[in-house]
Order: sequence, then C-alpha cells, then structure tokens
Amino acid sequence: VQLVESGGGLVQTGGSLRLSCAASGFSFDDYVIGWFRQDPGKEREGIPCIYNNNGESYYADSVKGRFTIAGANAKNTVYLQMNGLKAEDTGVYYCARDWACSPARMLGVFDIADYWGQGTQVTVSS
Repeated sequence: VQLVESGGGLVQTGGSLRLSCAASGFSFDDYVIGWFRQDPGKEREGIPCIYNNNGESYYADSVKGRFTIAGANAKNTVYLQMNGLKAEDTGVYYCARDWACSPARMLGVFDIADYWGQGTQVTVSS
C-alpha cells in the first residue's frame, strides 16, 4: 500500500492550491481517503474525507466552503482543492487510507486510518 501526496507549496493569503493523493497497492473503491493536516505544536486535524465508492464526503467546519475533495477513481487519486487559503491553514497535509468518513472521524473521535502518505507542506503567508 502506498499513498503519495503532492501539490503543496507557498501561497499568499487568499490564494489556492490543489493537492493530490495518489494511491496504489489496494482496491481503491473499497476504502475511504481522508486528508489531515498538522502544524508543529498542534494536534492533527481531519479536514475532509471521501468514500471512494460513492463520493460521499464530509468536511471539517474550518474548511467548509473553501476546500473541495474529489476522487478520480480511474487514476486511483483523490484531489483536495483549497481556495481562500488563510494563515491558519499552514501545516503538513497528509492523506490516509481510512475505514470511515463522518463528522466524528473528522473531529478525531476515533482514529482507524491504517496507511499514511509522507505529507506535503502547505505554507500560507500573510
């Protein structure tokens, strides 16, 4: 199983980035892909997640209306389009293979992700 994130970088406040999570080594449609971020000194935060078999997704309140998660199942890839970026969006962004996608999962009530990517840095400058 392998998950590879890409697309991070430095962007100004209000700007946009699109992250990619390329997955391999498992049956893509059978799982959830979740995006998480972590800044030094802060707890890991679930952002959005998506069921690959039907596209059902959930978003953390902090990114609703600004971020969009979408799957390209033919490419075994999940994208995270981030618009209206703020300084507080800065962090290392990870995608993970997960077993559930729900508001509770995004709040970190439970953690059952079993494979993680290496992360990609997103820095939003003011």
